[in-house]
Amino acid sequence: MFFRLTLASLWNRRGSAVLTLLAVTVSVFVLLGVEQIRHQARASFGNTVSGIDLIVGARTGDINLLLYSVFRLGNATNNINWQSYREIADDPGVAWTIPISLGDSHRGYRVMGTTGDYFTHFHYGQDRPLQLAKGAPFSDRFDVVLGSEVAHSLGYQLKDKLVLAHGLGSTSFSQHADTPFQVTGILAPTGTPVDQTLHVSLQGIEAMHIGWRDGVKLPGASHRLNENTRQELTPESITAFMVGLTSKLNTFRLQRQINTYRAEPLLAILPGVTLAELWQMTAIMENALRLTSALVLLASLLGLAAMLLASLRERQREVAVLRAIGASPWFLLALIEAEALIITVGGSLLALALLSLCTTLSADGLAAQISLFIESAAITRTAPPYLLAIVAGAMAIALVPGIRIYRSALAQQLTY
Repeated sequence: MFFRLTLASLWNRRGSAVLTLLAVTVSVFVLLGVEQIRHQARASFGNTVSGIDLIVGARTGDINLLLYSVFRLGNATNNINWQSYREIADDPGVAWTIPISLGDSHRGYRVMGTTGDYFTHFHYGQDRPLQLAKGAPFSDRFDVVLGSEVAHSLGYQLKDKLVLAHGLGSTSFSQHADTPFQVTGILAPTGTPVDQTLHVSLQGIEAMHIGWRDGVKLPGASHRLNENTRQELTPESITAFMVGLTSKLNTFRLQRQINTYRAEPLLAILPGVTLAELWQMTAIMENALRLTSALVLLASLLGLAAMLLASLRERQREVAVLRAIGASPWFLLALIEAEALIITVGGSLLALALLSLCTTLSADGLAAQISLFIESAAITRTAPPYLLAIVAGAMAIALVPGIRIYRSALAQQLTY
C-alpha cells in the first residue's frame, strides 16, 4: 500500500520527477565513469611491465631510469658499456636480459633497438606476452616492428619502407636516408608505451650509424656494409637493459651487486616499486577528478531536494487528504524519503546500465585510438561504497523537505 502510494505520488508529478531522475542518472554516470577510467588507468599504469625483476641503467634517479627505459620519456644520463652488460647478463642468477638502445626517432615516435628476446620475454598487464597483429619479428638488421599506435597514426603497412632520424624531435634534419628500414611486423595494442615505439635490432642501430659521429653524418663516409664479410655489428654501448632472474631470492643480491659495480656507475631498480612511487606523484590529478565528479553529484542531489521542496506547496491538498484518512506526520516524512530513494536508486541503476553499454561499445575504439583498455564491467571495487554513499546522501538531503512536511502536519494537528 505504501509503495503504491509513493509511485502514485511520483506519477502525479512525473514531469519534474523524470527530470530529476535524469539529473541523478547523469551525475552517477559521471562519477562512476571517472572512477572506472581512473581505476583502469591506474591498473594499466601499474601493469606497464610485468615479470621484469630489475631494470638497469646508468646511475641516475630511480624515476628517471623508469621513465626513459619503460615510458620512453626523457633521456639517459649516460650509456652502459657493452662489456659491463655482458658481465651482468652472464651472472648465474640471471635467466634472461633485454638490452635497450634509445636515441633515434621517426616522426616524433621513439625508436628502440633491442634483440629478439624482447618479443619472447617482455610482458605487460597480468603477465601478458606481446602479440603481433600482422607479420613477424625482425630477422634482418634493417627490419622494423611497429607499435600499434605508430602503424595506425602514420598509416604504415607491412613491407612499407621508412627512414629513421637521429635525435628525438618530431622534425629532424639528420635523416638516416642511406639505410631505410622495412616494416616486417605490427604489434597488437597493449595500452602501454610499446604502442608508440618502433622496434629494430641492435645491429640495425649500429648499421645506420656507420659513417656518423656525434649525431652528424661525416662527408664522404660510406654507409654500405661489406656483405662479403657479413660484418657482425656488436654495439659498444646500450642505454639500459631489463633483467629476469632464475629466482626471486636473487633480486636484492643482484641489485646490490649492480649498484656497487666498480667498472662504471650503474643503477638497478625494482620496476614495481618505482611505478608505485611515480603514481603517488600524480595523486593530485586523481583527487581533482574525484572532486569534480563529486560536485556534479552534489548538484544533482540538491536538485532532488529542490524538486521535493517545490512540490510541497502543490501537495497541500494531498497532505490534507492523507491526514484526514489518518496518516501520521511520520508517515508523510517516510513518503518523502521513499520518493527520494526511488529516484536515486532508479537513477543509479540507469547510470550503471548506461556505463556498461558505453564501455562495451567504446572498448575497442579506446584501445585502438588512445591505447586505453577499459573493462566492460561497470562495477569496480569502489563502486558499491560510492553507490551506498549516494543513496545515503540522497536520503539525508531529502530530510529537508521531509522535516518541513512533518512540521506542517504537526501544525495542522495542533489546529484541529
